Amino acid sequence: MHSTYFAKPGDVERKWYVVDAAGQTLGRLATEVATVLRGKHKPTFTPHLDTGDFVIVINAEQIVLTGNKLTQKTYNRHSNYPGGFKQTRYDVLLKNKPEFVIEKAVKGMLPHNRLGRAQGKKLKVYRGPEHPHQAQQPQELAIKG
Repeated sequence: MHSTYFAKPGDVERKWYVVDAAGQTLGRLATEVATVLRGKHKPTFTPHLDTGDFVIVINAEQIVLTGNKLTQKTYNRHSNYPGGFKQTRYDVLLKNKPEFVIEKAVKGMLPHNRLGRAQGKKLKVYRGPEHPHQAQQPQELAIKG
């Protein structure tokens, strides 16, 4: 009789990956990064455990959006006060906070519960090519596309 393998929290080995976002499409980059954060690229993937790896995204300001999304796509928020609805176009957001654009796209692809929040904390996004995680010896992660 065969039984399903479930990883134990102590068995999880975490690696560090670095992704260069320069010239990459936002959605395609986000799906690959979310897959690694969840651990779905590993044969030991367990849905109810955080088996994923750490991901460092560099050059966030050079991310690409296809079509007219740069001027037409908006990020919406509300302060929960009357008249507190705010809209920000993505070209403005990309100029001011490019890290937020990638974080928002990736975290939207993770589970919306405490497991997803734990997985989202393993994402590190930086505007330029430098990052302070050289001590972890991150490996280059090739993004298809």
